[in-house]
Amino acid sequence: MGDIFDQNLECSPEKCESCPGCGMQGAPMPRSITLTMDDDSVVECAVLSIFPCDEQEYIAVAPVEEHGLNDSGEMYLYRYSQTEDGQPVLDNIVEEEEFDRAAEVFYSIMENAQTVAYADPQE
Repeated sequence: MGDIFDQNLECSPEKCESCPGCGMQGAPMPRSITLTMDDDSVVECAVLSIFPCDEQEYIAVAPVEEHGLNDSGEMYLYRYSQTEDGQPVLDNIVEEEEFDRAAEVFYSIMENAQTVAYADPQE
């Protein structure tokens, strides 16, 4: 599977206080990634989060359609690492138990993000 990161968003310690938790405080956060699938089709995906689970990092991405939208709710989870020179590497998650643990952590991050996004500033 190939991958190419688009623009990077820089996290900053000031933002981490209210961040739902990408697990990469102070590191660059890519906005999108282009995946080449097993059938050689190319899928543009928005990066939802890069996060730790157990002692491994994972990346959650959602395929985007026209105008950057994803109406299907579909998303992909991959193991995430970087080469020595900082290039991203995505690997398939083979074990169902590993996938379930990573998905549970990701859903928790998204739930916390919604709580932060909808929190009443007056509280």
